[in-house]
Amino acid sequence: MDRLVEIETFSADEESIETSLRPDAWSEYIGQEQIKKNLSVFIEASKKRDEALDHVLFYGPPGLGKTTLALIIANEMNANIKVTAAPMIEKSGDLAAILTNLEEGDILFIDEIHRLSPAVEEILYSSMEDFRIDIIIGSGPAAQTVKIDLPRFTLIGATTRAGMLSNPLRDRFGMSFRMQFYSSLELSKIISQASIKLDKEIVNEASFEIAKRSRGTPRIALRLLRRVRDFAEVAEEFSIDHSRTKYALDQLGINSHGFDEMDIKLLKLLAAAKGRAMGLSTIAAALSEDEGTVEDVLEPYLIANGYLERTAKGRKATKNTYEVLNISITHEDGSLF
Repeated sequence: MDRLVEIETFSADEESIETSLRPDAWSEYIGQEQIKKNLSVFIEASKKRDEALDHVLFYGPPGLGKTTLALIIANEMNANIKVTAAPMIEKSGDLAAILTNLEEGDILFIDEIHRLSPAVEEILYSSMEDFRIDIIIGSGPAAQTVKIDLPRFTLIGATTRAGMLSNPLRDRFGMSFRMQFYSSLELSKIISQASIKLDKEIVNEASFEIAKRSRGTPRIALRLLRRVRDFAEVAEEFSIDHSRTKYALDQLGINSHGFDEMDIKLLKLLAAAKGRAMGLSTIAAALSEDEGTVEDVLEPYLIANGYLERTAKGRKATKNTYEVLNISITHEDGSLF
């Protein structure tokens, strides 16, 4: 069963709805204030020089607005944008076809850019730095290298795993920004703004209740808003009030900390270790999940909010973990948490 707080399992219909709720200008974009300020300066400077914006890398957990920022940059630069994902670029020829179809000042957005193959990355190096690609025609002694000049374009890369980017690729980005989790106040504003687009009014207390349970992630907040709206509509309520919101979220299994059943299972597993670190493979096996899901989906929010600690020996529960589970425990060394 899909988790409501799972950010990587959106259906095509959900993606379409989410896209319609996205802001398309700085004035509508809420959160990531420092990134917005810096990008506004760089964009304005590029427009004054009549140049393409330097290459940009966004990294951080999924669902924080990397794609939305890329689309806003394209709007602010009055540029066309081509959106693709690294897994769709299987061969160097696929990337060459995309690059040769770009025009002066265009923006190419590659999501999950860390998943590009080494052969494709090699093509990207020269295109980013020299705006040129080298294509080999033929094979053996008759093979020839053809150099194709490219228009000056902007590459915007997005990744949830910056550590997996090769150094040569990372170094070719002129700007690099880490996306931060959102505050409850920021998410509440995003929810209120989205409710207008959904034509379903929401009271401030209700939007803040959803925000508190959204794990600091706009994508989850918008998903929960749509589900709460369903409860309100079935109850034939004109607007979404606080009591209906709390009831709906409780029914959905999302507690006041934004945890669902999988989060609670993970925290209880770590708490049961009584202060000992647990390896990633052990955790994944106990939860019947793959290691990538645990590391990329479950852990980031728990680590950012102090519920889980990564150490050289493995994962450990923190004081916050025992408090949220209402557990008083003595470690094996006799210390009390």
